[in-house]
Amino acid sequence: MLKGSVRLPLFTGAATALITPFKDGKIDYVSMGKLIEWQIGQGIDALVICGTTGEAATLSPTEKAQLVKFAVDLTNKRVPVIAGAGTNSTSTTVELAKEMENTGADGLLIVTPYYNKCTDSGLIAHYETVADKVSIPIIMYSVPSRTGVNISPRIVKILSGHPNIIGIKEASGNISQICETAACINDNFDLYSGNDDQTVPILSLGGIGCISTVSNIIPSRYSSMIHQYLDGDYIAAGKEQVKIKPLIDSIFSEVNPVPVKAALSMMGMCNAEYRLPMCPPSNKTQYLVYDTLKEFDLVK
Repeated sequence: MLKGSVRLPLFTGAATALITPFKDGKIDYVSMGKLIEWQIGQGIDALVICGTTGEAATLSPTEKAQLVKFAVDLTNKRVPVIAGAGTNSTSTTVELAKEMENTGADGLLIVTPYYNKCTDSGLIAHYETVADKVSIPIIMYSVPSRTGVNISPRIVKILSGHPNIIGIKEASGNISQICETAACINDNFDLYSGNDDQTVPILSLGGIGCISTVSNIIPSRYSSMIHQYLDGDYIAAGKEQVKIKPLIDSIFSEVNPVPVKAALSMMGMCNAEYRLPMCPPSNKTQYLVYDTLKEFDLVK
């Protein structure tokens, strides 16, 4: 959306990369609806459906479209709904992106093509091809620890010139690279943290929010921290980032989203059911997660 010559962000603050609850091998829409309503009631700024935390890699294309449509209908424009649509095939990504656009999603989160390990030229062509085929905005997603593909500052500078590519979720963990990226973009391109423990540092580089995992369990607190920073209370936001670090560490003590789904189960929000190759956490992780939730008064 444009206001004058400046485009308004898709969202500012915290977007929860929502888990996908399962029951008996199928998507548990009852729990999904409760999670969505709880997130909105807690003041979350946006929702990401079918992201990494939502176990999107284990969902069929039909399940993805149905899940996003469910979220779009239920939220009813109360918060933006951003749909994960990335795959390792450009043609498949285009098909999925179009399908997500048809559901009424407000935007797309598109991860770099994984496994193929394309060249920079291939990566640029991939994103441009997808962006040319849809009319809703795209946030790129750089998470090289999972995909083996990094979106460098040079690539960001090139792709930020596309009118339909409006931001990046930066989960490289490389603050120096993120600083270089921030120097390459203008006010019409948005920088989002993709690592919960680096959000305040990324905000200090010009970021406007985070696509978060920990906000699955502390949506109000996490959103408030970001808005504290954006409202100019930098010291309080920094202190809050430090305070919640043990909680963040606990939900990343095994591969995401295994611990965070276990945490939500302990909080009575969903079943602790996963799709292979994701599986329940070890006993050690379960004890760690429970003890940490108790320290944060999230379970009795």
